[in-house]
Amino acid sequence: MQKSARDMILSLGLIGLVAGFVWLFIPHDDSAPDFKRVDYRVDLLTARRAAAYPVAAPVGLPDTWKATSVRFRGDEGDAWHLGYRAPDGQYVAVEQSTQKRTLFIEDKTQKAERTDVTQEINGETWIRYEGGHYDALVREDDDGSTTVVTGSGTFKQLTTMAKALRTE
Repeated sequence: MQKSARDMILSLGLIGLVAGFVWLFIPHDDSAPDFKRVDYRVDLLTARRAAAYPVAAPVGLPDTWKATSVRFRGDEGDAWHLGYRAPDGQYVAVEQSTQKRTLFIEDKTQKAERTDVTQEINGETWIRYEGGHYDALVREDDDGSTTVVTGSGTFKQLTTMAKALRTE
């Protein structure tokens, strides 16, 4: 009994040494990944021609804001998505659709809760949503579409994005 316990301890020690050796000598990079900037101009033109509402995209954001994802789904309520990496690495996205508002907002904000706080941005009323994963600014448009600026960014970053949105 004593010999098998000793052998097990020696085996665990040997495994620990090998794991330490591998970790020490195998290159690893702990820095944040460099996200590739996407060019969304063609997708934006396509979405603006096909969508039943004015499709919004930011104009005049500094180069430190990096577009990282884009898609338009005409078969899913003309769903427009444009994702950005903010200067501090946080995620901020523009989401638009004619899908049922409650379901669309719940999905895009990752179940953030509506607050009583509103703010005026470029003459439009935006409603704040707060959540565990994402916060959001939501604009319910008269044409039946919904615009959501959401992500892990701060409300200041969400407001910066909302201020930059243009439909032409």
